[in-house]
Amino acid sequence: MWLRSKPEMPTSETALPGRSTPLPVPERHEVLGTPLTPPWPDGTQEIYVAMGCFWGVERFFWNLPGVWTTAAGYTGGFTPHPTYEETCTGRTGHTEAVLVVYDPAKLDLDELLKTFWENHDPTQVNGQGNDRGTQYRTAIYPTTDEQLVAVKASAERYQAALTASGFAAITTEIRPFAEAGPWYYAEAYHQQYLHKNPRGYCNHGFCQVEYSA
Repeated sequence: MWLRSKPEMPTSETALPGRSTPLPVPERHEVLGTPLTPPWPDGTQEIYVAMGCFWGVERFFWNLPGVWTTAAGYTGGFTPHPTYEETCTGRTGHTEAVLVVYDPAKLDLDELLKTFWENHDPTQVNGQGNDRGTQYRTAIYPTTDEQLVAVKASAERYQAALTASGFAAITTEIRPFAEAGPWYYAEAYHQQYLHKNPRGYCNHGFCQVEYSA
């Protein structure tokens, strides 16, 4: 019987070398019309989420009221300015992720976290559905101490709900973005992909257990 080998994270020594030059980034968000790169408006905050293929993930968050901008990219690994093809090898250490810039006065963090937990399977290890590899691992990288506290508390609550319904343990990588970064923007064609390709691939949208704040 043929068995698929278990995905393994590279180390900083074994990761692909990447490059020193950033990939080109579009000036504006295709849906929101806002900039894809800083500076952000005063009062907004960043958070980075990984839930498998970033095409479907980004669409969930750009649709939330109070989100200023979103972008697809790579983070959590070692290779500087990786390409999509390099990331797909699993040898960059990065996970496909989405940058979410939001206004906490207009969008409560718990509402954002509800979108995160309910729209992927946080109990899967190194993959989502048929997408397998460390580049599809579930992760969330807060950028403030307050966010980190809230994310950890939300994970505990959601784990209790999952356990009560017979589901497995959460495997989501939770650590400060200061430890997980830096962030690298994905190629232009990945940005707002499902807006430009409405019938494009998306393996998200199921909900195992409802998240309660």
